[in-house]
Amino acid sequence: CAVKAAQVLSEIAKNEEMKKPCIEADLVLTLIPLLESTDQEMLLHAGRAIGRICYDNRDLQEELVKVGVITSLVRILTDFAESEPLVHVDLLALCNLADLDTAKEALSKTKVAEQLVKQLRRAENHERLEIVFEVLQALAENDALKVQLVEAGVQEVLSEILRKLQGSSQAEDTCIVKAASDLIVSLLLGDQNSLGQLVFLALYECNTIRLLISESGFLKTGKKNLGLILSMINGNCVRMVQLGVIHQLLDLLEKHVESGDVSVQHAALSALRNLAIPVVNKVQMLEEGVAERIQALLRSEMPPVQFKLLGTLRLLADGQTDAAEILGQDPMLLNRLVQWCNANDHAGIREEANRLLASILSHNRSQEVVKAIQEAQGVKHLVSMTTSKHTAMQNEALNALAIASAIDLETLEESFKESQLVQNLHKLLQDDNTSPEVKYNSMGLLCSLLNSGDLRQEIEDNKIKETLEKLCSHSNANVVKEAATTLQVLRGET
Repeated sequence: CAVKAAQVLSEIAKNEEMKKPCIEADLVLTLIPLLESTDQEMLLHAGRAIGRICYDNRDLQEELVKVGVITSLVRILTDFAESEPLVHVDLLALCNLADLDTAKEALSKTKVAEQLVKQLRRAENHERLEIVFEVLQALAENDALKVQLVEAGVQEVLSEILRKLQGSSQAEDTCIVKAASDLIVSLLLGDQNSLGQLVFLALYECNTIRLLISESGFLKTGKKNLGLILSMINGNCVRMVQLGVIHQLLDLLEKHVESGDVSVQHAALSALRNLAIPVVNKVQMLEEGVAERIQALLRSEMPPVQFKLLGTLRLLADGQTDAAEILGQDPMLLNRLVQWCNANDHAGIREEANRLLASILSHNRSQEVVKAIQEAQGVKHLVSMTTSKHTAMQNEALNALAIASAIDLETLEESFKESQLVQNLHKLLQDDNTSPEVKYNSMGLLCSLLNSGDLRQEIEDNKIKETLEKLCSHSNANVVKEAATTLQVLRGET
């Protein structure tokens, strides 16, 4: 009798006009105890009736959560996981309630994550997948549920789904891939940064993120989602390189460097650049031939791509003698860098090319590299860089030229004279606006130049001695000390 009554009510509630009388008669509260039944038919009709009466009625939905309907729904999902009609009704009910904060809070105290992951795994059609994804998407807004979903292995199921649908061009499959990527992004977002990183690593290690960074993932995920996924790589730099994400990023860039979505390219390039910062990453990236692959990408004529690739190579060379020597003996790369040093229409590329040249010289200990850069006519650009408006670039150029002079001054002597290096250094020392560090490094370079007879003569002819004597009373103690040392070298006292 009760089953029949529930069935009748579920049919009546289909009619929009009959919902109000059902609500006024408190039928919802009468139906809720029926959800404790073990009779599947009873649960099916009672669930449908409650769902239809409460649909799109926030007050009633809040009331349902308050009287404990969440516990009943999770129990049904657990006890009758293989009953397709009952699971369908249960998922629809969860879908309607999951947007409520009170519902999320109640669900976080159950094992719903475990059950939803099971349903996601056993879903056999697009309709079921879409409903489960909709519920999961809502639950992923809650940090506690987010952790529970990862602990339940949602990332593994997502990986299986993406792998299965990879390469498919069917619209329905593309929708599912998009829903999966939306869910991944929701799992990654959150107030707790460490939580996002934890989830990201879990997703990456089981191949989920890797599939989205792949070619087909790029096409289906959408640039906003992929951009966020790539940005998350930055927070896990060391682990990401260990897991092999570098070559995936390079694969993605190689396919889209000429005509792909610029915003996604920027995200991938930024991720690549940040991965090159940790010292341990530089070593592994160099061993895996990343520098060579990046050089191949420099064929691109897109300035933003060139800019970030140059920055990545500079970071790879930073502190790495082997990298500096490999890059510094590549005539094709050096010639391209020198061309970019003349790029008046792209200031950013010009500066980054100069900085890479300086970095190669600074971290190199080989005469061959000094000669290669001299032959490529790169020295004059580094001399010009000493007068940059950016103090950091001035110091990079001064240090690079000092190291190169210590390695092979004879090779550089003629270029230094032609580019008027001595005169440039004198102006830097005379200018009151020059920073103390630039003055200090300028004098360090002067000391190296004094080992050349011709350059020593230029230094004496330019009356730099008088400027050095004035600097002995400078307000900065380091400048004073270096001025005194340079004067001693100039006078031949050391």
